[in-house]
Amino acid sequence: MVVAIGSDHAGFEYKEFIIKFLLKCGHRIIDFGTHNLESVDYPDFAHPTAEAIETSKAELGLLICGSGNGVCITANKHKDIRAALCWTVELAALARLHNNANVLCLPARFISKRMAKNIVEKFIETPFEGGRHARRVNKISV
Repeated sequence: MVVAIGSDHAGFEYKEFIIKFLLKCGHRIIDFGTHNLESVDYPDFAHPTAEAIETSKAELGLLICGSGNGVCITANKHKDIRAALCWTVELAALARLHNNANVLCLPARFISKRMAKNIVEKFIETPFEGGRHARRVNKISV
């Protein structure tokens, strides 16, 4: 699977950690940065990550910032992006199962790297359930 990934400075170390994990699992990564701990603006990385999903260059996206909120709000400005802020494995599973989320947003300042890895793993491995949820998801975009 091709995964687009982006982070600001607060999410940089988590991004690097998760990239190593995803590569070990055999996934391809498109890394939109940031590439160091220098202070940056999260929209500069969230927009290209979301665009990679919109243009089918990647199947899923992963965004990381301090709270996860900034990147989530930014990604959700894009048509057909369903970004979900998840801080537990259960939320990641439900975001995929019921909402067909295609971008996972993580709050680096509020979860451990181990938890982040587990959340990413669950998000990627969980398929959309469809059925009654498809009707609801189809009503999201205006």
